[in-house]
Amino acid sequence: MTSENEEHPETRSITLDHAGRWKAFWASLSVSALTILDISKVNVGLASIEEALGGGSTELQLVVSGYILAFGLALVPFGRIGDQRSRRTLMIVGLIGFTLASALCALAPNIWVLVIARFLQGVAAGVQMPQVMGTIQQVFTGKERATAFGLFGAVIGLATAFGPTIGGLLIALGGPTDGWRGIFWMNVPLGIIVILVLAKVLPEVRHPSNEKLSLDPVGLFLFAVVVATLMFPFLLTTGSPDDSPLRWWLLVPCALFAVAFIAWERRYQRGGGSPLVPLSLFRVGSWRNGTILQSLYFAAMPSIFLLTALYLQTGLGLSAVFAGMVTIGFALFSAFASWQSGKLVSRFGRSLVIFGLILVLIATIGLVVIAHVASDEMTPWLMAGVLVIGGLGGGCVISPNQTLTLAEIPPSEGGLAGSVGQLGQRVGNAIGAAIALSLFYSTIYREEGTETHSVVFHDAYGTGLLSAALFIVASLVIAFMDLGSRRRSERSGAGEA
Repeated sequence: MTSENEEHPETRSITLDHAGRWKAFWASLSVSALTILDISKVNVGLASIEEALGGGSTELQLVVSGYILAFGLALVPFGRIGDQRSRRTLMIVGLIGFTLASALCALAPNIWVLVIARFLQGVAAGVQMPQVMGTIQQVFTGKERATAFGLFGAVIGLATAFGPTIGGLLIALGGPTDGWRGIFWMNVPLGIIVILVLAKVLPEVRHPSNEKLSLDPVGLFLFAVVVATLMFPFLLTTGSPDDSPLRWWLLVPCALFAVAFIAWERRYQRGGGSPLVPLSLFRVGSWRNGTILQSLYFAAMPSIFLLTALYLQTGLGLSAVFAGMVTIGFALFSAFASWQSGKLVSRFGRSLVIFGLILVLIATIGLVVIAHVASDEMTPWLMAGVLVIGGLGGGCVISPNQTLTLAEIPPSEGGLAGSVGQLGQRVGNAIGAAIALSLFYSTIYREEGTETHSVVFHDAYGTGLLSAALFIVASLVIAFMDLGSRRRSERSGAGEA
C-alpha cells in the first residue's frame, strides 16, 4: 500500500488552517446530506408514483433500486479518480449532474423515464460521495478527524431518518397525484445553492497529479459486472409471487467474475500497474472488519425504516407524513449520539460500537413486541419511543466505526477506501431490503384470507424484522472479533516493548 511518504509530490496535501479545514468539511457535508436524503425520502412516494404513472411492482422497485445500483457502480472508479485528480472538481461536477437528474425525475412523463432519471441521479451521487469521504480523510487527523466523522454521522443519521418525514410532507402538500414530484423538485434549489457554496468556499485539499490517469479498464469492467450481477437479483426482489426465480442465476456469473477480478488485479499489480482496488487494503484488519460491519449494519437499518413505514401505512392506515414522523426521535437522538461518540471513540474504541449495536438490537426486538401486543392507537407512539433507544445506539455505530475503519488508511487512498466502504453499505442496503421485503410480503400472501387484516400485518412485520435482527447480530459478531484482534495486538505490542 502506498504510504504517505511515498505519495507523488504533486498529490501531497495542501496545508489548510483550522477555518479552511472546517469550511471544506461543512461544504462537503452538505453534498452528502443531499445524496443520502434521496435514498430514504423516495420510499414513501412509491404509492403516489404508482397512482400517477402506473407501473407494476418491478418498475416501482427499479425507481428505488436503480438509484442504489448506479450509486454502487460509480463509487469505486470515481473514488479512484478523486484520489488521483481534483476532489473539488468531481464534487461540483457530481452535484451539477445530481441536480439536473433530479429535475428530469420531477418532469418524468412516464414510469420508464423516471427509472432512467433515477439511474442517472445515482451515477451522479456515486461521483460526488467518495470525494466527501476522501476530503475528510485528507484534511483531518487524530481527534479532529474523530470529531469530523462524529458530525458526519450525525448529519447522515438526520438525513436518513428525516427522509420519510420530508417525503410524506411534500406528498401531503402536493397531493396524491403530483406530490411525489416535489420530492425531486426539492433537490433543484437546494442543489443550486450548494453548488454556489462549493464554488465559493470549498478549497482544493491537495495538488492534483499531472501524471496520466490510470483507471485499470479491464478491472473496471470486471468490477462493474460483479457489482451488477450481485445486486440485481436482490434489487428485483419484491416478495410478490410474480418474482421470477431465474434472477438468482445471476449470482453464478457474479461468483465467476469475482474470481476473474481478483486474478486480474493481482496480475495487473505484478505487471507494475495500479489496480482499481488494491487488494492490500483487505490485509488492513481495522479497515476490513469495519467495512464488513457497516455493510451488515446497513443491511439492517434501512430495512427497519422501510418495514416500519409499510406497516404503519398499509397495516394501520396512517398517512405517509405521520408514518414518517415516527422516526423523528431516532433522527434527533442518533444525531446527538453521533456528535458525542466522535469525542468518545478515541477512549472506548470498538467497545463503543458494540454498545451501540446492542441498543439497536434491543430497539428492533422492541418494535416487534409492540406490533404484536400494543393497540393500534398506541403503536405509533410506542414505536417512536423505542426508536429513540435505537437512535442512541445508531449514533454510537456509524461515526465511531467510520473513524476506526479509516484510522490506518493513508490520506492518499482515503477516497478509494471510503468508496469501497460506501459500496458495502449500498450492497448491504440492497440485500437487506430485498430479504426483509420478501419475508414481509410473502407472509401477507401466505396468510391473507386465513387471518384478520391486523394479524396478517403483525406477522408480516415481525417476520420481516427478523432478518434485520439477524444482520445486527452478525454485525455484533464482527465487532467482537475486531475487539479481540485489537486487544491481542495491544498485548503483543506491550510484550515486545
